Parts: sequence; C-alpha cells; structure tokens
Amino acid sequence: MKILVIGSGGREHAVVKAIVKSPLCEKVYALPGNPGMKECTRIPGNPLDIDRTVQTAKEYQIDFCVVTPEDPLAAGLVDALNHAGIPCFGPSQKATRIESSKVFSKNLMKKYGIPTADFKVFDELAPALAYAKAQPYPLVIKADGLARGKGVVIAQDYAEAEHALFGMLSGQDFGESGKQVIIEETLVGPEVSLLCLADGQTILPLVSAMDHKRAKDGDVGLNTGGMGAIAPSPLYTQELAALTQQRILEPTMAAMQAEGCPFAGCLFVGLMLTEDGPRVLEYNARMGDPETQAVLPLMTSDLLDHLIACSKGTLHLTQPLFLDEAACCLVLTSKGYPERFQTGYPISAQKTDAQVCFAGVKEVDGHLVTAGGRVMSVTAVKPRLQDAIKAAYAAAERIDFKDKSYRTDIGQKALRGI
Repeated sequence: MKILVIGSGGREHAVVKAIVKSPLCEKVYALPGNPGMKECTRIPGNPLDIDRTVQTAKEYQIDFCVVTPEDPLAAGLVDALNHAGIPCFGPSQKATRIESSKVFSKNLMKKYGIPTADFKVFDELAPALAYAKAQPYPLVIKADGLARGKGVVIAQDYAEAEHALFGMLSGQDFGESGKQVIIEETLVGPEVSLLCLADGQTILPLVSAMDHKRAKDGDVGLNTGGMGAIAPSPLYTQELAALTQQRILEPTMAAMQAEGCPFAGCLFVGLMLTEDGPRVLEYNARMGDPETQAVLPLMTSDLLDHLIACSKGTLHLTQPLFLDEAACCLVLTSKGYPERFQTGYPISAQKTDAQVCFAGVKEVDGHLVTAGGRVMSVTAVKPRLQDAIKAAYAAAERIDFKDKSYRTDIGQKALRGI
C-alpha cells in the first residue's frame, strides 16, 4: 500500500517511523513533511488547500491517508478524501467539533453525564467578568476554538482572569477562536493523557501518557505545545482504566453517535485524576504531540493495521500490543519558545539509541538547521521509567544546536507519584 501522512511535526515523524515497519506498507509519503523525515518521500503542499491535497493523493495513487493535524481535520480534509474514494484515518469535520469547539464538547459532556469540570459559556465581556469576579480562584478560562494548545489560561486572581477574558472575547488573542469562552472550575489531581483508537463504535485506549505543558521546570511559565511526555503513567492503574472506559470512553462514543457524528480516528482524552475519580479536562480529535512520540515506540503490533481497521469499522477485530517497558520523550526547543526565539542554527548529532523525531527544521546546503520553536523530540525506551528518563537526557546531550533548550524535570512528577 502507498500511504500518505498529512503534517510536518514530530508527531507525524513518529507515525511515519511506525508505519514504515508494517508489512502492509509499500511506500510512505508525507505532505508537506520536513527534511528530517528520511524514512519517507516528502510532497510539497498545504494540507489546508483541500482540493489540491485530494488531487495530489490521486496523482500519487495513494491507497490510504493518515490525517493527524487539527486544522485540516477541522477544515474537512477527511470528508473530501473519503468522497474522492481515498480511505483515511481521521474523524469527519462534524466529529472534529469535539476538539474544534470546546463549547460543543463541554455541552456534550453535560448532556450525556460525562464527568468534567463545572462550567459556564460566555460570548460577551461584561457578564463574563461579573461571573469571574464571584468565583473562587484559580479559575480556568478557555477559548472555544482551535488555538494550537495555547487557548487555556489558569487565572490565579481576578486581574489575570480579566486580562484573559478581554484578550479572548475582543478577538485580540485568538481571533474567531476566542469569540466564545468557557469559564470552569479548576480540577485538582495528576493529569493523564489517553490516545484512543476509535471506529465509530469501538474505542481502544493505547498505553497512557503524562504530558508536561508548561515551558519551564516545576510546571511554571507559559503553556506550550508540550515539552515532553512519559508513557505509561504509573499513576493510571488498571482500576482507573476500567473506570474511565465505563464512565468516559464508552459514553463519549455513544454520545457522538447520538449526535449524528460518530467518531472514527484518534480520540485524545485529557484526564484529571481527582478524588472523585477521573474527569475530562479536554478532548482532541487527533493524536497528541508529544504523547505520540512517547507511546508509539512502545507499540509492538502493526499501527497501520489498526489505523485501517478504524476506517473500516473493524477495530474490534484488532488488539494493540505494547512492550511492558517505559518511555520518556524530551522536546528540544529554541531558547525563548513559546515566545520570541531565533532560528537558522545548524544541528549536529552523535549516534544514539533514542528515537529522534524532527519538527521545526529545514535543510540548508544539505544540513539540517533549526526552523521553529519545537525543533525535535528524543524518546528513550527502557524497562524502568527512571532508566528511560536517564537515557533520554543522555541522548539529548548528544544533540547540539545554538540556543538548545529543554526542561530538566520531565517524568519527575510520575516518579514521585503526584
């Protein structure tokens, strides 16, 4: 089979690395990909140019397409590919609303009794401010639409809430994505990320992960697209997994069916393990980054086979299998990310056993140079989590570029059990 992977980040590179191992795979393409993806053939293009992307898939005689980034999913790329007779992995535009509209997803959870934080929705500043003034802090404020992982503010006091609400509802911070906001209570407990394969009826969670969103050690600084992840989370027990399947995953699938938009693809479920049990922090309609880079190196079964099963409605006939080991993924960034940073610096790397997935890079005179805030991820797999963490940091030290930056405490919360 000829496979086309849509996207250009570290997540897509991890997917490519997994797919090329499949006996079902003849050749892998990435659109647009990045120069670090040596395992596949890159096709220039813009995934948001839906018509051109479909035409390209036809020209290259693609047998199966994997759509992972949120923007083309929300723009309806999967619908267009399916309409053209090209099977793909990824949810429909209607089903993608579970991520592209937080108002839709929160109302879905409320309507179908799926445990989440209490919330209210606002589209005008004055009532939102009045409500925020009467709430206990910290308070969570979310932009309704897609905001590349940066549309959530945890306000510590009213002044921070006022600043966030004005920035969102004025359109200043996130444009149309912030024209509706959600104000919700702050949940307390450890966070767990679940990547779940789904075919519209069946949902199968992969091994759990723990992301680290804040830019700096100790979970301080701005929210980012993710600074690292470990998998599986030692805090996510079999008992919690069973509870989550019963109270969250199965009801979510049933709710999406009832709303006329069955979910087939990867449902990312962000959980907070509260004293009252698991509660949903957020849904995403695609694989997480960097969770994907931590989870897929542990997979021993055929990823491509599972993705095809999701598109055919035969997921119940497959079973994802994983090593009984641990993975630690570090994201190497340009100093200053997620704010201002410099790029264009040559990347040098010594050989390492860790899996390296490139993201913000370009090629100049045959050499990779930095070209973004999130430059690459480095994932190590070992029998024990503490050894995986140690190996990942050792591998990161063997990679060099000017202004290289990364958190030094990835996985430490999991080791401490918090």
